[in-house]
Amino acid sequence: MPTSAPPGNRFERRRNETRRALVRAARQILAETGDTSASIQAIAERADVGFGSFYNHFASKAELFDAAVVDALEEFGRSTDERLAGIDDPAELVAAGFRLSARMADSHPELMQVLRRRGLGHIHTDNGLARRAVRDLEAGTASGRFTPVHPAVALSALGGTLLSLVELRFARPDLDGDEAAVNLAEMVLRMLGVPQTDAHEIARRPLPDPAPPATPAR
Repeated sequence: MPTSAPPGNRFERRRNETRRALVRAARQILAETGDTSASIQAIAERADVGFGSFYNHFASKAELFDAAVVDALEEFGRSTDERLAGIDDPAELVAAGFRLSARMADSHPELMQVLRRRGLGHIHTDNGLARRAVRDLEAGTASGRFTPVHPAVALSALGGTLLSLVELRFARPDLDGDEAAVNLAEMVLRMLGVPQTDAHEIARRPLPDPAPPATPAR
């Protein structure tokens, strides 16, 4: 007979599920309105958890909403890393990341709305998105692709332009998002020190194909 999981494991799983449900609810609120004044009761009801469960995971609403932003940024970073795993050129990584971000406004609207509304305050934090950007900037500088500049300054330029692109995609849906992303990617590469001819070509390289969906286990 199969044995049941130890109570401690069940408890931890349920605890983790409750925390994830609260974070999901907070992400939805941020994406829909950006209004963080929702009551804890309303958040708990949206998450379908008990009111008392909230304080088992978060000391305040501010802590929850901050966790929701970090969760969204980490998902964004993982998704981009997976798609660009085969690219070694730091300049191409930056350009392709901009172009994928523009497309994710359509494919991952909730995630990108969170980035749009709350991303600015996380440009210089140690979350998944900023950490990955610094990694690519440092690789580009070490390889000679990018002009040496203080990492915080380069991150401000890269992050600010990316957030402007995300805002543009939602504020001006009539514009060609792919074309805007290519043009901004080229401008960013030139700003980082890539020669004009190279920046123009790199920004227009074919994007990697999406990974095929996983085959369900039989």
